[in-house]
Amino acid sequence: MKQFFKQTIASAIGTLAGLLLFFGLGAGGLVLLLITAVSVNKQPVVENKSILVVDLGMQIKDSQSPANLGQAFSGSDRETMTLHRVLQSIERATEDERIVGLLLDGRKNDAGNGYANLAEVRQALQNFRAAGKKIIAYDVNSSERDYYLSSVANRVVLNPMGIIEFNGLNSQQIFFKEALEKYGVGVQVVRVGDYKSAVEPFTRSDYSPENRQQTQKLLWDLWGNFMFAVGESRQLTTGKLQQVASDRGFLYSQEARKIGLIDRSGYYDDVLTQLRQLTGESQNSETFRQIKLATYANRVLVEGENAANNVVAVLYAEGSIVDGEGNLDSIGSDRFTETLRQLRKDDKIEAIVLRINSPGGSATASEVILREILLARQAKPVVVSMGNVAASGGYWIAAGADRIFALENTITGSIGVFGLLPNFQEISQEQGITWDVVKTGRFADINSSLRPKTDAELAIYQESVNKIYDLFLNKVAKYRHLSQDKVKEIARGRVWSGREAVEIGLVDSIGGLEAAVAYAAKQAELGTDWRLEEYPQQNRWETEILELLFDAEALKTLKNTAPLTTELLRIERDLEILQSFKDPQGIYARLPFNFNFE
Repeated sequence: MKQFFKQTIASAIGTLAGLLLFFGLGAGGLVLLLITAVSVNKQPVVENKSILVVDLGMQIKDSQSPANLGQAFSGSDRETMTLHRVLQSIERATEDERIVGLLLDGRKNDAGNGYANLAEVRQALQNFRAAGKKIIAYDVNSSERDYYLSSVANRVVLNPMGIIEFNGLNSQQIFFKEALEKYGVGVQVVRVGDYKSAVEPFTRSDYSPENRQQTQKLLWDLWGNFMFAVGESRQLTTGKLQQVASDRGFLYSQEARKIGLIDRSGYYDDVLTQLRQLTGESQNSETFRQIKLATYANRVLVEGENAANNVVAVLYAEGSIVDGEGNLDSIGSDRFTETLRQLRKDDKIEAIVLRINSPGGSATASEVILREILLARQAKPVVVSMGNVAASGGYWIAAGADRIFALENTITGSIGVFGLLPNFQEISQEQGITWDVVKTGRFADINSSLRPKTDAELAIYQESVNKIYDLFLNKVAKYRHLSQDKVKEIARGRVWSGREAVEIGLVDSIGGLEAAVAYAAKQAELGTDWRLEEYPQQNRWETEILELLFDAEALKTLKNTAPLTTELLRIERDLEILQSFKDPQGIYARLPFNFNFE
């Protein structure tokens, strides 16, 4: 019911915004709005001998979120594109004779994109370079994510005052146990899986040995993949790169050049000189012939739209898995399964690719979604593409697909279940608040959060967790064609990298979104007569108007976030996860909180 009101209010606000714009602006304002819309949408012609400019500060997401008023007024100039659109655009530019080179522009702070998404973009850049086209990278202060892409370039230039971060990966976990004890909040836990560490922030003050072991192993897998990719491009051994990370961590421009991480220490105007040479322009020119990636996408992807009747649908599952409708940042089982049913019944859709970027969530919601995937699979091929993370409940829904693709640095697995049972008895009593209860059965108030659970009640919850865990194991064994013993061995809540997941049978193939789409089209025997459609489709008219209004260049200014603010926002995100805890049985299949690495 709460979700119903949230969705209703959100819809009302969107409609009201549209009406206010219409009546508030008046005739003259409306004409101005239409002129603005035309000017924003009118894309320039791609000139011959142009440079494609890729902003390393761009946020690359799986799916496109609707316009947000808060973001619109924030003044942020952070460019956002979907992964599929980025890959399509670079692929088209690789074949486009008008594009002679590509600039990786790192003058803005990176957007914290996941390494799995970046790996797909990196491969597209490698294909661009392999086609004989030049890539030039420029950065002022290069993060490891920036450098992961920049290392592909023919020429890497770093500002003389710049620094390259090259210190390895880390994963920081916040723990609330002592704070909860201080304020009198009790927490009881039921779980299955030695490695199922999502409950640890509330029960411990540090990593458990099992969680530390799995996190360390995962980080070394991802870091090893990073060093191999960088080393191959820069002709440096992984041993040398590890030495740099261990001994130095941060490298100034001249040091980075001596080691071979960059080709030159220079300024942006030095880079302009080489870019003008590529485009054949006079060195007296203040700029060079260029087109931004987003602008190029809006121009050439529309030009090359496929009119085929057959469709491969890409359905994005991004965010925590929750019961009910969910919201824009979560996967609501009711809303998601309804979309799946529509895709299953739509005759023009010949195959479905499920793109999962989820740490999991509600076990009940995950099972509801899996059932709809299995029904869809009876009607047409269903292929899973794992993004940055597809674990726990995210793996639960993936297991039923015909084939699973993941990147080497995808985080997956975490086959385990837990229940988190908070109570507020102590903090209430300290404030002079008491309560009493009248009931008709021993367990009538088992769901109360005003007192700790009794041993008998904990036994009931544990039995439920055990049954759901066994159900999880059985489904993985059945749909992945693995023995029960094998699944028990690789489960226990442990997370794996995509590379390891292939070796142990949780994933079928290493590959990205494009590979999954191509496989789905092949399974549906479509040849080349097909086009791609992305779901959910959420371009409502008021959203489009807001996008046109607030994406105007005049409103965009760089927004810097102070370090303290960044840390506070990180804590806020950790606490916001608690809002997704609404499984009907109180049982969850989810990754640890804030399982991020830097």
